[in-house]
Amino acid sequence: MSFTGKNFPNITVDAIDYLGDYISLNIFEKAQQENKKILLFWYPKDFTFVCPTELHAFQAEVAEFEKRNTIVIGASCDSNEVHFAWLNTPKDNGGIEGVEYPIIADTNRNLSSILGILDVKEVEHPEFGLIAEGSAVTYRATYLIDETGKVFHESVNDMPLGRNVKEYIRLIDAYTHVQKHGEVCPANWEEGKEAMNATRDGVASYLSMN
Repeated sequence: MSFTGKNFPNITVDAIDYLGDYISLNIFEKAQQENKKILLFWYPKDFTFVCPTELHAFQAEVAEFEKRNTIVIGASCDSNEVHFAWLNTPKDNGGIEGVEYPIIADTNRNLSSILGILDVKEVEHPEFGLIAEGSAVTYRATYLIDETGKVFHESVNDMPLGRNVKEYIRLIDAYTHVQKHGEVCPANWEEGKEAMNATRDGVASYLSMN
């Protein structure tokens, strides 16, 4: 199920902050109450391989997201206890020490199931009926949510494929431009480049110069 153009699910989940405090998070309400955009990224598992490279890459750009009124939040199906252990593991030992944004602990898989991003399916067992097949962890899904709680971008990578963090900065810039100016952003648009009016004359003018 795609949530692009729709409200993010209004559901509260467990999470942990970098100090080790257990917190409750509702992404939809947080966006509205704090009047901020949210970047929510899911990864398969703590203490794995591609995952710590992504968490550190998002941390490295937190200041850029903050400049754009955007909160970064990570998420997986690991428990808060496992998150805390990973947060206290040094980077040079595969850990995420130094990561300072909240991380969701979707241990009951309620939110990831609603989003449809779990590697799991039901199959018929000849003796026990329906059973789960798959790893039951999430793919590398990413959601950009605006200040009203609406999803304006979602994407899902297969597990071996790490994300390009700067692409999400570009997408936030583009969406903010649309919000401020009412123009649309063409292919490969970046901050400072020309956008266009969503009209026949607008596209004709843009294509004639590009």
